[in-house]
Amino acid sequence: MLSGALNVGLPAGPQTEELFDGIFESPGVRIERIVSTGQATPDGEWYDQSRDEFVLLVSGAARLRIDGESRDRELAPGDWLLLPAHCRHLVTWTQAEPPTIWLAVHFDAAPAGAGDKE
Repeated sequence: MLSGALNVGLPAGPQTEELFDGIFESPGVRIERIVSTGQATPDGEWYDQSRDEFVLLVSGAARLRIDGESRDRELAPGDWLLLPAHCRHLVTWTQAEPPTIWLAVHFDAAPAGAGDKE
């Protein structure tokens, strides 16, 4: 059994870079905590990941831009997104204090048609 807490071991004050902490990894899935203290994705750099990603905003606040959408999505604690593989996105803003904590679950994309209801 594994256990832990997402709100411990946080950096003291704003940092120059985000903190990525691996929580669990096995074939096909990786779970990590991300702590942001005011960071945003650099201009012109889109995330375009080969795996699906479930992301939950645990605390703080953030704005996320999805390629093709006209407005940023504003995220508050408890908000989550399921980003399919190759869904281009970027973070435009994160709250510095208190830190913005994310829970991200990266997993292999389901084959086309998987999960369809008959």
